[in-house]
Amino acid sequence: MTSLTASPDLTTRPIGIFDSGIGGLTVARAVAQALPDERLVYFGDTAHLPYGDKSTAAIQAYAVKICDLLLRQQCKVILIACNSASAAAYELVREYVGSKARVLNVIDPIVEHVGQQYAGRTVGLIGTKQTVNSNVYKKKIDDLDAGVDLRSLATPLLAPMIEEGFFNDSIASNVIETYLSNSGLEGIEALVLACTHYPLIKQQIAAFYQGRTEVLDASDVVAQHVRQYLAAQQLLAQPASALPRHHFYVSDFTRSFEESTRIFFGQEVQLEHYPLWE
Repeated sequence: MTSLTASPDLTTRPIGIFDSGIGGLTVARAVAQALPDERLVYFGDTAHLPYGDKSTAAIQAYAVKICDLLLRQQCKVILIACNSASAAAYELVREYVGSKARVLNVIDPIVEHVGQQYAGRTVGLIGTKQTVNSNVYKKKIDDLDAGVDLRSLATPLLAPMIEEGFFNDSIASNVIETYLSNSGLEGIEALVLACTHYPLIKQQIAAFYQGRTEVLDASDVVAQHVRQYLAAQQLLAQPASALPRHHFYVSDFTRSFEESTRIFFGQEVQLEHYPLWE
């Protein structure tokens, strides 16, 4: 495959985005809003969700297979729109992809944002077991030396709960309240939603805190980072008369999937089944 730097039509190539399921559609929606001229190719690995309780080796194997598809789609940038995969597979994916595409993750933009906006303050973070146990956020934030006291809590029930369509109801409220009442999150001034599923329950999380704690939806932060990156690399698509046609793949169809997909992305999408392993 031709290396990225050799092609004259880079700006017309799509942005590849992948996630463990449909959670990354919250990031895809934000990217589509921030970059309305860009064409997106999205892959939701619904056959293996959630990534949060998978081993690092398993996540890396899934990520490499997904990148093979995205490279065949000639993606100019691959965004790992999953915190667990960003923590477990970013370095491997970047090495694997090489010069064929640029690789971005969702962790670095959030770390930069927290360091700039919350220096010297206490910040909470909720995410999957894989994300929290990797300690990647704490390591990166500590490296900034901005005096941020990060307190992380694994919330493993939230992603599968949301994936199954349980949000904005009493079940979700009870689970959310149980997690957020954990003593490890006491006294935080902001809470990072370190999973792409969590924006769908942002209102319920905010209601728990009643204005005492700012709830950070990472989707918009990541989308702005992608926009700035493409601009700096001169990879922005040129304005066109027609809206771009996005392409969405899933490795498996799950119960309530189409309805959840519409809610996640904010509009109807055409899904194509693409199993990672035949």
